[in-house]
Amino acid sequence: MSSRVYLKLQAHTSADGLTTNVIELKATSVSISVSKTIPAFPIPLSGVATGESITAALDLGMAQKTISVQGVILDQTVTKSEVGSAVTFTAHEVAQLIASGVDSTGFAKNQAFNELVVLIPSFVDSNYAQRGGIDTTDRNTGTLIPFNFASRGDNNSLDNLGVPAKISSFPDASTDTGLTGFIRSFSCDMNSESYELSFSLEFETAVIVP
Repeated sequence: MSSRVYLKLQAHTSADGLTTNVIELKATSVSISVSKTIPAFPIPLSGVATGESITAALDLGMAQKTISVQGVILDQTVTKSEVGSAVTFTAHEVAQLIASGVDSTGFAKNQAFNELVVLIPSFVDSNYAQRGGIDTTDRNTGTLIPFNFASRGDNNSLDNLGVPAKISSFPDASTDTGLTGFIRSFSCDMNSESYELSFSLEFETAVIVP
């Protein structure tokens, strides 16, 4: 089963939805990796009194989040706000567009990609309420939302209890914010027997400056 995956240009705005300043990818595999960094220190002589050695760990809230996507690139219609009208790109042109975007910097907002959207089905909204109009035995009736690392609830409530100033929100619509960051690597294969291009990319979440 393929996943609906989108790359948003830095020029993308909330009014653009998933139709403007967006590249759609047919993903056959999406891998999500979270690696937490916690400094740990063995306590000297801790085993003498307790019979067990003790290691103290300091959770400073550091983690590296990486998303790997594999799939195929197809011919598609692309709309850019700077152009206005929709134009049809070959799969090869789409691959070139992505490659040049990875090669650019954040100063080139019409080239660089800074958000990855991986749509997933959801039965439960941002306030832990069951979404309306769904059949929990059929996930095709679920609302499609972007995967991100936000938790449900407002500041200091629900899963965000103890979090006074959250910086992201759990999504409730397909057009909500997904994963922000940068494409760490992108590769594609051009074969003479097919117009489709297989691709692989690795996206890392981050706060981008500029």
